[in-house]
Amino acid sequence: MRFDIITIFPEIFTGALDHGIVRRARESGLAEIRVVNLRDFTHDRHRSVDDRPYGGGEGMVFTPEPLFSAVEHCRGPERTAGSLVILLSPQGKTWSQETALEISRVQHVVLICGRYEGVDQRVTDALVDSEVSIGDYVLTGGEIPAMVILDSVVRLIPGALGNSDSALNESYSTGLLDYPQYTRPAVFRGMPVPEVLLSGDHARIARWRKEKALERTLRRRPEMASK
Repeated sequence: MRFDIITIFPEIFTGALDHGIVRRARESGLAEIRVVNLRDFTHDRHRSVDDRPYGGGEGMVFTPEPLFSAVEHCRGPERTAGSLVILLSPQGKTWSQETALEISRVQHVVLICGRYEGVDQRVTDALVDSEVSIGDYVLTGGEIPAMVILDSVVRLIPGALGNSDSALNESYSTGLLDYPQYTRPAVFRGMPVPEVLLSGDHARIARWRKEKALERTLRRRPEMASK
C-alpha cells in the first residue's frame, strides 16, 4: 500500500514515520510512505501556496495550481484510476475504525493536509474523493490528522501487526469498547486480578470479557451500544 502526504511542513513527519508499527510496515515493504512538499510545485520566487479569498474574509486559502500539480505528480500516469485522494478538513466526515478498514484495502492514498481557511473549492470539486475530519474541533493544519489516519490504517494492513487477531478484538472493531486487561502480578497493592482470568476456563473468560465490554460501552459510549 502506498501513501503520499502533501504538506507545506514535511519536517513534521520526520519522527512519526520512524517508530513502531509504521516503521516496521515500511521496512517490510507493506507500506510505502512519501511526504511531498507542496511548495515544490510553485513557480514564484516566494514559493507561495496561498492567497486571499475572493469576496473578502479572514485568513488565506490554498490556491489550486500547486495542489493540482502535486496530486497529479503523486498519482502519476499509471495510478490515475486507482488513487484515492483525501482532504483533511474540519468539514469532512468523521474518521472511524470502519473507514480505516475500508481505506486499508486501497492501493494508493493521497492525503492533502489543509491549512489556513481551507483550499480553493475547485480542488475539492475536481480532485478530492473524500473530505475527512478526526473530530468535531479545529486544528491548525491537517498534518496531525494525517498521522492519525496513517497510523490507524497501516496497522490494519495484513501482516503489519505481529498478531493478526489483535486488530479484530480491540475497541471499535467489534462494535464495542475493549474489555479490561490485566497482567502480572496477580495482586498489586491489595488490588487483585479478577478470579475468572486465573481460572483457565476459556469459555468462562470469553463470557466475562464480553459482559465487561458491553458494560464499559454502556457506561462510556451508550450511543455505540444502541447500534
